[in-house]
Amino acid sequence: MSTTLAPGATPTLTAGPVGGARRPSGRRPPLLASAVLLLGALYCLLPVLWVVTAATKDNTELFSTFTFWPSGSLLDNIRELSAYRDGLFWRWMLNTAVFAGVGAVASTLVSGMCGYAMAKYRFRGRNVMFNVLLAGVLVPGVVLAVPQYLLLAELSMTDTYWSVLLPSIISPYGIYLARIFAAASVPDDVMEAARTDGAGEWRIFTRIALPVMVPGLVTVFLFQFVAIWNNFMLPFIMLSDDTRFPVTVGLYSLLNQGASQPALYTLVITGALLAVLPLILLFLLLQRYWRVDMLAGAVK
Repeated sequence: MSTTLAPGATPTLTAGPVGGARRPSGRRPPLLASAVLLLGALYCLLPVLWVVTAATKDNTELFSTFTFWPSGSLLDNIRELSAYRDGLFWRWMLNTAVFAGVGAVASTLVSGMCGYAMAKYRFRGRNVMFNVLLAGVLVPGVVLAVPQYLLLAELSMTDTYWSVLLPSIISPYGIYLARIFAAASVPDDVMEAARTDGAGEWRIFTRIALPVMVPGLVTVFLFQFVAIWNNFMLPFIMLSDDTRFPVTVGLYSLLNQGASQPALYTLVITGALLAVLPLILLFLLLQRYWRVDMLAGAVK
């Protein structure tokens, strides 16, 4: 606030900056913070840049030319990779898409229903279940891989697609996110009004809660899809037939053969580059829903 004096008039108040404070938009970020962020970005991007440039080189150029200097053999490498054992790489990509797509959809539905039930219903043992769920979030998936293998071996389900799909359906972190989002986005008053109008619990969930929870469920789907796509230990333990391998285990087996056949190194690098492209495409397609989820969380 500031005062304005006119001849023969009483002092009046006009609006202005309080205490001479500057607008936050005019501030510059600290130099140290910018330098740390720049180093972090380089740390994350340099391996990606190496994969992109290395995938453009043939076998003779891979270890004899400058690391980040590209060449023109990318299409030849893709053709050689596609021809390897009659297109086995694309079979691995298809297996990965099935594991990640079906597993993420099923996990999102299960997480949505469990999270909604834990957020909106009062029942005995709810807090105990939630604490157990939080403990499950902290347990690494690698620790559970061997017990899951032993359980599925008792059912003679190892080395099948089900041995990878079934453990991927239950995600403690997905249930945790769905519970938080359901508690914040589904109004209790609307649910009570629907019950007063005679709607059943399943109808309330499918017609009222589920549409409101879509942005949060998209986030759960993205997290779970990426986790299953990059999963290595579980399919490595469960599967022995290489025609059922996902791309992570398939490229690992190809890399092991590279010790005796160095020509396979370029195929492994090219395969790693192609394996990342579906994830980038998925993020570009679904980022709109993710932004809505982030904005909703910020407002609440």
